[in-house]
Amino acid sequence: MLTTSARYLSPLALAVLLAVPVQASAQSTSGIRIGDVEFDASLTLDGIFARRYSGKESEPAGFAHGHDEDHDHGHGHALENGFNAGHSEIALRARTDLFDAVLTLGFDDEDIEVEEAYLASRALPAGLRLKAGKFLSDIGYINSRHEHDWSFIERPLVNQYLFGDHGLLDRGVQLSYTAPTSNYLSLGLELLQGEGEGLDRYDSGAQSKRKSGPRLVVAHAKYGPQLGDSHALQLGVSGGVSRQHARVDDHGHHNHYIEGDAWFAGTDLMYRYDAGRPGAQGNWRVGGEYYYTERDVGAGGSNRANWASFTEKQDGAYLEAVYGFAPRWEAGVRAEALGLTNRVVHFHPRELGKEDTSYRYSAQITMRPRETLFLRAQLTREDFAGEHDHGHGGHGHGDSWIFMLQLNALFGSHPAHRF
Repeated sequence: MLTTSARYLSPLALAVLLAVPVQASAQSTSGIRIGDVEFDASLTLDGIFARRYSGKESEPAGFAHGHDEDHDHGHGHALENGFNAGHSEIALRARTDLFDAVLTLGFDDEDIEVEEAYLASRALPAGLRLKAGKFLSDIGYINSRHEHDWSFIERPLVNQYLFGDHGLLDRGVQLSYTAPTSNYLSLGLELLQGEGEGLDRYDSGAQSKRKSGPRLVVAHAKYGPQLGDSHALQLGVSGGVSRQHARVDDHGHHNHYIEGDAWFAGTDLMYRYDAGRPGAQGNWRVGGEYYYTERDVGAGGSNRANWASFTEKQDGAYLEAVYGFAPRWEAGVRAEALGLTNRVVHFHPRELGKEDTSYRYSAQITMRPRETLFLRAQLTREDFAGEHDHGHGGHGHGDSWIFMLQLNALFGSHPAHRF
C-alpha cells in the first residue's frame, strides 16, 4: 500500500515536484554498465484531475459482465471527481549480449503490482526472438503500449471490455519473427496462461474445473511498407482462441453460470506523417482498431442437465487522429463504438438477447514542453446504452460529459517508442 501523501498527489503537486528535475532527466538516455550487463531505470508519474458534468458512471450494455472495477487503474469512468493519482510506473531494465530483462511495477493511489516481468532473447538466428514471463501481448496497436505512450487519457473501450482493464496481459511465451526485407514484416505466436478478464475469464465458483494452462493461444502479424522519409504505415491482424471462458452471475439467492470457449479476431492500422519541422509541428497520425469475438457457451443454473447452448457475439472499434498544430502542441479526436454486434445471454427468461451499441467521443489538446513531460486536457462524451435499452430509451443512461486534465512525467532512460 502506498503512503497517504502518495495517495493524494495531485497534478498541481506533481508539477511543483517535477519542474526542476525534468530538464536533467530528458538528457538521461543511457544506463550504467557493470561487467557485461547494462542497467537502466525509469520512473513515470501520472496525475489526473477529472470532473463529470452530467450523467453518471455506467457500463456499456452487454459488457458489464466482463469488467472488474477492482482492477481499474484510475482511467476512464473509474475516476473520481477531483484529483486522482493516475497510473504510474517504475521500470527496471537490464541487457546483455544474449538477453533483455524487463521489470515494470505499476502503482496508483491504492495498489502496487508487477505489470511486466520477462526475458527476451537478443541473439537467436534468422530474425527470431523469444520472450518469456509476464508481458503485454503484441496484438493490435494499443495493447502493448503503456499509458504514457497513449494519445488519449483512457484506454479504448474495445480493448478494455474485450480483454480487461490492463488489455491482454498474461504470463506465457512469445515467439516472433522479423523478415529480412525492405518492407517491415513481423509474425508472432503467443502461448498464454489464460488468466485475463476478457475472453479467457474464469470466475471463482464456476461449475467446471479450471483447465490446465496454457489456455489462450494468440497469433499476430504486422506489415509496414516503405513509403519514403515523411510517410509511415503499419497494418496488423491478430486472433486468438481461449480454451475456457467461465462467468458466474450472482443474483443473491441463486447463481447463473455461463461456460464454454471463445475466440477473437482483429485488425489495426496506423499512418503517420512527419512534416520535418521543429517540435513536431505539422505532424499528424491517424489510426484505429476493430475486434470481433464469439463465445460458444452453455448457460443455466446449478443443474447442468437443464443448460442450453448459445453463441455470444460482440465487437468494437475506434478511430483516432492527432495533429501537431504548433511546436510541442497537438490536438486529437477519437470516436469509439462498442457492441456494433452485441448478442449476449440473458436470464429471466434465458435467451440470447440483443443489446444496443454504446459510443464514446473524445477531444484532446496536449502540450509537450519536453519529450518526457506532457500536460493534456481532454473532453469526453459518453453515450452508453443500458441493458435492454433499445433506441437508448427506457433504461438508458443518456449522455455523460467528462473533463480531464492529465500531467505525466518520465524520469530516467527509456527505450525509444516503437512505431
